[in-house]
Amino acid sequence: QVQLVESGGGSVQAGGRLRLSCVGSGYSFGQYAMGWFRQAPGRDREFVSSLDFGGAITYYADSVKGRFTISRDNFKNTLFLQMNDLTPEDTGLYFCAAGEVHTRTQTEYKYWGQGTQVTVSS
Repeated sequence: QVQLVESGGGSVQAGGRLRLSCVGSGYSFGQYAMGWFRQAPGRDREFVSSLDFGGAITYYADSVKGRFTISRDNFKNTLFLQMNDLTPEDTGLYFCAAGEVHTRTQTEYKYWGQGTQVTVSS
């Protein structure tokens, strides 16, 4: 049974930081590209960041570039998202996902977690 479990969300003030984690199980974690997506209230889910199976190639949404860093530990089957200098616009439910192709396109991702809430207050 495939599982992706996110953690690390919370409530912070603008300018704060959070580190999200996502632990994968039930599939070959190290052979899948991984991504982070988020959904703000009343908005569609959007791409945040992704990296290839080895972690060498990363993509970022323009809105988070320079503030967020994605990484992975394939020995621990864990994906991370370090989020710095958070703004209220970063508020949303953050999902991790696994896919066979490294892409920004969320429909290409095969497995999804349930999400972890991030709330940034001004």
